Amino acid sequence: MTTSPGPASPSPASFRDPSGFVFFRDGAVHRQVNHRYRAEYDRLMSSGLYAVLVKDRLLIPHEEADGPPADPKTCYKLLRPEPVTTISYPYEWCFSQLKDAALATLAVQERALEFGMSLKDASAYNIQFHRGRPIFIDTLSFEACPEGRPWVAYRQYCQHFLAPLALMAKRDIRLGRLAALYIDGVPLDLAAALLPGRTRWSFALGTHIHLHARSQRKHADRGRKVEPRRFSRNALIGILRSLAGGTRGLNWRPGGTEWAEYYDATNYSGEAFEHKRALVERLIAAAEPRTAWDLGANTGVFSRLASGRGIPTVAFDIDPAAVEKNYRDCRAAGEENLLPLVLDLTNPSPGLGWANEERASLAERGPVDLVLALALIHHLAISNNLPLDKVAHRFARLGRRLIIEFVPKTDSQVRRLLATREDIFPGYTRAGFEAAFGLHYTVDQALPIAGTERTLYLMTAR
Repeated sequence: MTTSPGPASPSPASFRDPSGFVFFRDGAVHRQVNHRYRAEYDRLMSSGLYAVLVKDRLLIPHEEADGPPADPKTCYKLLRPEPVTTISYPYEWCFSQLKDAALATLAVQERALEFGMSLKDASAYNIQFHRGRPIFIDTLSFEACPEGRPWVAYRQYCQHFLAPLALMAKRDIRLGRLAALYIDGVPLDLAAALLPGRTRWSFALGTHIHLHARSQRKHADRGRKVEPRRFSRNALIGILRSLAGGTRGLNWRPGGTEWAEYYDATNYSGEAFEHKRALVERLIAAAEPRTAWDLGANTGVFSRLASGRGIPTVAFDIDPAAVEKNYRDCRAAGEENLLPLVLDLTNPSPGLGWANEERASLAERGPVDLVLALALIHHLAISNNLPLDKVAHRFARLGRRLIIEFVPKTDSQVRRLLATREDIFPGYTRAGFEAAFGLHYTVDQALPIAGTERTLYLMTAR
């Protein structure tokens, strides 16, 4: 007996491009190619460009699917792309993730030119991290590139990639958060104003940000359309290589941060740390998750207990340095199941864009099967004054099961937090913790960590 396909559910992030759109049906992602994009799609597929990009792991693969389209009147082809486990956004990426995404975009554009095509947009949102690598996901971004035509996505590349990378590298890593404020990229006049004056003398930054911003102001003041200059194919390649060189030349290393000492600063003995690791691994096995989020993951030591079992895992941390270290380690080891992201759990990514729906909030990208919250609860409850029941309620919305570590007031880390402030947390006790979380979870296991006063819990949301 065959069942009829379910209804199409349009993606709220895919409505601006008349070439087609993304929708969901029966839990699977589909992309409709509209008739108006027929010539470009056929050229992409027949020219060999699609095959080369997929082979080089630069473009998400797809298969042409049967089944009813979402809009039969406009549909030319129906595609089923390979699914991406976790959708992430540029304002959640560390420096090296944004840099790798930028270079992947330029690599796609340079390959496209070899086949007489070009990217018509260079949005950072067209990149996702899939199996440990940045990959271009918008199959409908390619168009024919006649001789003499400039790269129409040049400004967008500078705003989405070069400007934020320059600000993060040359001014302050926290300026990467501007991507959440300006979802079509950081305005170049703003970037030019914020960058140190010496960057004017950098060929790449001087040309592609400072002079570019000045040119934008000049033409905006004229109030009329400017005829684009003609560019030879070699000139286009020269611009791409200039952008690539400028992008590669931007680097960031956290000042005053010794990554190797992140876990050395804990109050665990070596034996206690290894016992905690063994217990967490045991609880992960008991939970049998298919997906996991590690909140406050630091450099991902415990995240890897999940990802190492083949479980797609996201390692969130508020510290850009920790996420940078984690991502570089993932990249060096070729890890495919771990995605480090920058996240302030007390102010998580909201819904952004039109109607607050184009970019999904953190909660909308869940729930997952398992949430890990290790050595985190005291920071939320004491450093951030969050009531335990509110923390429990939020965690229960993010995942079906929870591995959480309770750190009592007698622990040296909590005593350090309370050393410079009044203790206004009478309910922060093990009994208070269990009562608050008991409103939202059932406790499956509670395991003491040897050599400490801490306890690990495995819970299931009610």
